[in-house]
Amino acid sequence: MENLKNIQPVEDFNWDAYEVGETYGDVSKDDLVKTYDETLNTVKDKEVVMGTVTAMNKREVVVNIGFKSDGVVSMAEFRYNPDLKIGDEVEVYIENQEDKKGQLILSHKKARATRSWDRVNEALEKDEIIKGYIKCRTKGGMIVDVFGIEAFLPGSQIDVKPIRDYDVFVGKTMEFKIVKINQEFKNVVVSHKALIEAELEAQKKDIISKLEKGQVLEGTVKNITSYGVFIDLGGVDGLIHITDLSWGRVSHPEEIVQLDQKINVVILDFDDEKKRIALGLKQLTPHPWDALDSELKVGDKVKGKVVVMADYGAFIEIAPGVEGLIHVSEMSWTQHLRSAQDFMKVGDEIEAVILTLDRDERKMSLGIKQLKADPWEDIESRFPVGSRHTAKVRNFTNFGVFVEIEEGVDGLIHISDLSWTKKIKHPSEFTQIGAEIEVQVLEIDKENRRLSLGHKQLEENPWDVFETIFTVGSIHEGTIIEVLDKGAVVSLPYGVEGFATPKHLVKEDGSQAAVDEKLQFKVIEFNKEAKRIILSHSRIFEDEQKGAKKDAPAGDKKPAARRNKNEESSAMVTGPVEKTTLGDIEELAALKEKLSGK
Repeated sequence: MENLKNIQPVEDFNWDAYEVGETYGDVSKDDLVKTYDETLNTVKDKEVVMGTVTAMNKREVVVNIGFKSDGVVSMAEFRYNPDLKIGDEVEVYIENQEDKKGQLILSHKKARATRSWDRVNEALEKDEIIKGYIKCRTKGGMIVDVFGIEAFLPGSQIDVKPIRDYDVFVGKTMEFKIVKINQEFKNVVVSHKALIEAELEAQKKDIISKLEKGQVLEGTVKNITSYGVFIDLGGVDGLIHITDLSWGRVSHPEEIVQLDQKINVVILDFDDEKKRIALGLKQLTPHPWDALDSELKVGDKVKGKVVVMADYGAFIEIAPGVEGLIHVSEMSWTQHLRSAQDFMKVGDEIEAVILTLDRDERKMSLGIKQLKADPWEDIESRFPVGSRHTAKVRNFTNFGVFVEIEEGVDGLIHISDLSWTKKIKHPSEFTQIGAEIEVQVLEIDKENRRLSLGHKQLEENPWDVFETIFTVGSIHEGTIIEVLDKGAVVSLPYGVEGFATPKHLVKEDGSQAAVDEKLQFKVIEFNKEAKRIILSHSRIFEDEQKGAKKDAPAGDKKPAARRNKNEESSAMVTGPVEKTTLGDIEELAALKEKLSGK
């Protein structure tokens, strides 16, 4: 209030003029309006003008175009230009000089769009580097805002290396080159990769010119496949094969390296044009065989892990990069070869014995059966001749049965040693694979690791008894069970079988005996060693006829005696008999018929 008291009125102020509205003094109102208008730009709606950024915040940008009021533009329209600052000149489109609030309405986006197509074509012609804002992802690439136009950025044109995550680029402002324009459909294709290819090409030529075998370079893991790793050496790609990643076994390269990891590699080889470069990683470390304990020798025990399985054996890693093979034959003392998978699996920790060791060839063979005693070392004391055991049937042959008494101890039961009485044509008639069978040790062949075994020897030889029952000339009831070309097999009491030739199968009425027919048979030969009984049905009534002829006149006796002698000689067996097959009986019958014919 005190300050207001000190204010003095203007002495020459014209209150009369003020009262009627004339306050400009000597200067006319028209002159003042004209002077004011000259300080402002003349603008029109719907045109593009240049303006200066005078203020900005997170949401808005204030632009002075030299008009009576400043315009406000949304910051979203400047997303493509994160470097925007106060004082920058920008182009704006005048939508309205004055809205209801007297505000100047401007649009930077429309200004760009108005001139964008001309600028895009100009940028392509001049090979100009432009800025664009990546708006979003799309199939196969990205959508980029360039001068207000939505351009397409293919995924292959983002960078020289493969892009694994496209989303990290959304919202970024990057530099691009326009590589293609479709004038008809107004489509624009841009590339960021093109900006760096020229520089990389020069760098690539420089690197390739200096490549040498054995050279160590730093690279970046660019891509990982099941067979190896691609390394970016600075614009030049090389491949580390999976076998060159580590001295040890590698199931997949991801066990050793990761994407974008920087590693040192050594150049192993390259072609003449140096387009294919073979790299190595394991070669940068000493070979594990060189670091193997020098005291290690054949016979030593080692521990390791099963890394690879095959039907023929297993590979055991006793140290990284140092492996030995256990052949399936060295896994068990048994001679029945099985698959190695029956003994172990990948990942098993095992102990083994070194069988062979070649440091020069870097090879080692191992065995696990050697950790157990050889069952054949004391075979005579554990399985002496005459001892009885329970065995398991392993295999059949035409001549016998292979059995296993215990792991590693095999034996053979000959077909003739299966039964005292049955004529067995094949062992499958008597037993089956996997079944248990009682055996007696007959003979030991330690050198060939075989036992000769018998089954029938567990029982008393019934032929000692049969010898007293089936005496030559005795008569027994029998049933024909099989008819062959050379004769018939006859089932006799006590489970024994005999044989009769066709000549001795003729019945008294002249007909031939048939299968399943039950008749009386006379024993005309008994061979204990050959286990053979020769029978005759015809001889029974023939002998009765001979007895009747004994009472005939003397003149008829001599021929009868001669006939009896010939017939008796036909029943004789000449020479020793050693074999027991049915074929021998057939041959004997044929021999008798031949003698009878004589």
